[in-house]
Amino acid sequence: MSAAEKISVRDLVRVFGPVRAVDGISFDVGEGEIVGFLGPNGAGKTTTMRIITGFLPATSGEVWVAGHNVMEESLDARRHIGYLPENVPLYGEMRVEEYLEYRARLKGIPRSVRRQRVDYVLERCRLQEMRRRLCGTLSKGYRQRVGLADALIHDPDILILDEPTVGLDPIQVRETRAVIRELREHHTVLLSTHILPEVEMLCQRVIIIHRGQIVLDDYLDRLRGARVVELEVAVNGSPVDRLRTSLEQLPGVRRVVAREQGWFQIVLDGDADPRDSIAQTVVQNGYKLRHLAMKSETLEDKFVETVVRSEE
Repeated sequence: MSAAEKISVRDLVRVFGPVRAVDGISFDVGEGEIVGFLGPNGAGKTTTMRIITGFLPATSGEVWVAGHNVMEESLDARRHIGYLPENVPLYGEMRVEEYLEYRARLKGIPRSVRRQRVDYVLERCRLQEMRRRLCGTLSKGYRQRVGLADALIHDPDILILDEPTVGLDPIQVRETRAVIRELREHHTVLLSTHILPEVEMLCQRVIIIHRGQIVLDDYLDRLRGARVVELEVAVNGSPVDRLRTSLEQLPGVRRVVAREQGWFQIVLDGDADPRDSIAQTVVQNGYKLRHLAMKSETLEDKFVETVVRSEE
């Protein structure tokens, strides 16, 4: 593991009975990077994050965090990590500041600076007005903020956030994103979320995992900007393989992904505009054209394309 890498995962495997939840993945997260960790439900994201944070042992492979082997130096590795799980476990009978003081003691923060750290995270996570509230009375949004404050209390250099905005209303989502945006200046962040626009707003790089394996690892700047055609045809129970093959043979078409029944995503090469040829091909193959539109490829398009290609 080089000095610039904060997280290094090598050949990681986790087996649950007959299921390989994580199947030999490897990746690095460099210092100061904000990386989106994406995948469908059950892809292995949360399992991987729990292994990185030391909450779950690996079946095989190695994980290094800030130069410490998570399996062999778990406590040293955890001192560098702030972890926000998807469902934040709080003690409902404790007040917010009492809970954070308790967590600060557990994490070994010296008494001389404990109060200072609690005040800092309360302000950073916009919780000052809630400091005397019982945790059990908090809304979902404020519970997430308390969980984030807990992750920050010991000033870690690495943040691992699992669905930080799940279940929040639009205002709470915007406020939580603003907090994360501020934090990225001083922390390395691995962020798991199903909200793809969130990744585009916050992250520099994206890793997509599917069925326990990494199917894409690239920077967002390289993923943006490709031109695509969205196509819908009336299939009426007819197979679409022949039409897809015909579309792939058209000049200017890089690849074709069959998304849902009758829907296609056609990725174009360069400045090519084969829409007329696409429409003619649809008719010649005996299908009715319902929708044809050109647009720039989004992260959602790339996500669907990558997962579908992996399935195939």
